[in-house]
Amino acid sequence: MAVNENAVTPAEVQAKCDAFRETFSGLQAEIGKVIVGHDLIVEGVLIALFAGGNVLLEGVPGLGKTLLVRTLADTVHLPFARIQFTPDLMPADIIGTNIITEDPDTGRRGFTFQKGPIFAQVILADEINRATPKTQSALLEAMQERSVTIGGVTRKLDKPFFVLATQNPIEQEGTYPLPEAQLDRFLFKLVVGYSQLADLMTILDRTTGAFETSVDSKIDGAGILAAQDLVRNAIVAPHVKEYAARLVLATHPEGEHASSITNRYIRVGASPRAAQALILGGKVKALTDGRYHVSYKDIDHIAPLALRHRLVLNFEAEADRIDPDDIVRTILKETVKEPVGMPA
Repeated sequence: MAVNENAVTPAEVQAKCDAFRETFSGLQAEIGKVIVGHDLIVEGVLIALFAGGNVLLEGVPGLGKTLLVRTLADTVHLPFARIQFTPDLMPADIIGTNIITEDPDTGRRGFTFQKGPIFAQVILADEINRATPKTQSALLEAMQERSVTIGGVTRKLDKPFFVLATQNPIEQEGTYPLPEAQLDRFLFKLVVGYSQLADLMTILDRTTGAFETSVDSKIDGAGILAAQDLVRNAIVAPHVKEYAARLVLATHPEGEHASSITNRYIRVGASPRAAQALILGGKVKALTDGRYHVSYKDIDHIAPLALRHRLVLNFEAEADRIDPDDIVRTILKETVKEPVGMPA
């Protein structure tokens, strides 16, 4: 019988899981030196990092969204670029452009590609909804295919590649709603709320006194890719995978698995990318809890992060002041966890 030299023993798997959990906790601790509170937001960003997805951070100005992304960039040893989105920002300002250059020896002129900030590996798209839809769309290919195409030439981006976008709530003036195609390319949407009293007092101590802090780099690109590979190999039982799929199908109005609240308030439900986000996010959550298999609890924890930005609500939902999180909570309550039977 042939021996598989690449076989991994249970002890080696456990060691890798323990190392991953230690790295995850270390990143949380380093970010916590700068970011006060917002523990669930920090956890969500790190889960998306190791799941290999992008994150949309929404909140009013001044809550630390940009600071969080900058701090994360300091804890991972990767090239970082900040793109400040404004109404006059053009796609070429993001992806780059061909410029005319002259050879100093021959005097010949030709086109040379000048890379844009998208060629970094950790991208902060700051206030992304202040740019026009044309400029927002410049990120679509990069976020999904990890490449950009300029002048008919496709250039691959270095891996790992991670876009963290911040946006102010849509109801504020001077913003452009993100198109559904772009929203769907964000693995998670995290809603950053106001700080509690104790957290705000700590923020005041740190920012109005002589307090200074710095964070250490905890992981590099190779380490992130190895961790992402470990996440991909985590186990998802068929009944858990079915549950994740039924949660997504429960968001489709008039569908076989649609919830009553879905039929009333949702115009367009979540795409298959939502199911992928549930599974990948659930795998990371399981590993951080010391397990190598995904449970129903992991899927439920990830569901609001993965679904809230993928639901298009109708006018009745707006009139009744129903938001996507209300719908997700109801769907989680109404969707049974027992297997209902896999299709033949």
